[in-house]
Amino acid sequence: MSTDQTGPILVTGGTGTLGRLLVPRLRDAGCAVRVLSRNAGEGDEGIAFVTGDLATGEGIDAAAEGAETIVHCAGSTKGDEDKARNLVRAASRAGAKHLVYISVVGADRIPVVSGVDRAMFGYFASKLAAEEAIADSGVPWTTLRATQFHDLLLTTVHQMTRMPVVPVPTGFRFQPVDTDEVAARLVELTLGAPSGLVPDLAGPRVYEMRELVGGYLRARGKHRPILPVRAPGKAARAFRGGANLAPDRAVGRRTWEEFLAAQVG
Repeated sequence: MSTDQTGPILVTGGTGTLGRLLVPRLRDAGCAVRVLSRNAGEGDEGIAFVTGDLATGEGIDAAAEGAETIVHCAGSTKGDEDKARNLVRAASRAGAKHLVYISVVGADRIPVVSGVDRAMFGYFASKLAAEEAIADSGVPWTTLRATQFHDLLLTTVHQMTRMPVVPVPTGFRFQPVDTDEVAARLVELTLGAPSGLVPDLAGPRVYEMRELVGGYLRARGKHRPILPVRAPGKAARAFRGGANLAPDRAVGRRTWEEFLAAQVG
């Protein structure tokens, strides 16, 4: 690992689920951090905020200026590829030496072909397109694919269990990983040399969707009937086949049960 950072590290999505854990870790590692945000935020020692919009490209050149390393954590349900293209253009113009990207396990294995596929799994196609934009940018890069974060699955099951009957896709499995463990790995990659596509990072256990929902209901002391639903499309078939899992990379330590106990229990 190298900490020879001569300029600030630019972090996109620095106020999001992952970014808000990554930014202080980078600062504590001795790095000056510049956080890109659509809204100006209050800085802290070693952390500065700059305003810009990845969707339009406004302010991105100024944000990237002088940043030899850029960590791209900003993500959304759609349009990630367009934001990545705007970022890599600015990174290239600024002469960045390392672009680090967080993607998702299964981005290259879940086919998004039909309208049904895109409606349910367009996120994976968008992530893959962003990966390709970064790999083709000419800027040295590192991409880490992680499984779904505990936090995001918690949001999902919370929304699902607000209904009197919970529809649960049959055969869907997840291997949730702790967000802070992903942040720690990203610090290592950011301070290291560009490495291309690195090994996946996945949580310690694979769960059926029904298990995740059931665990949440028990933690909240709630009871809801569960209705199995079979999702259509090629992407859903790949999901049932485990395309979003990385059982050989179960290096995360925090389980769903431990996460729930801290968040809900």
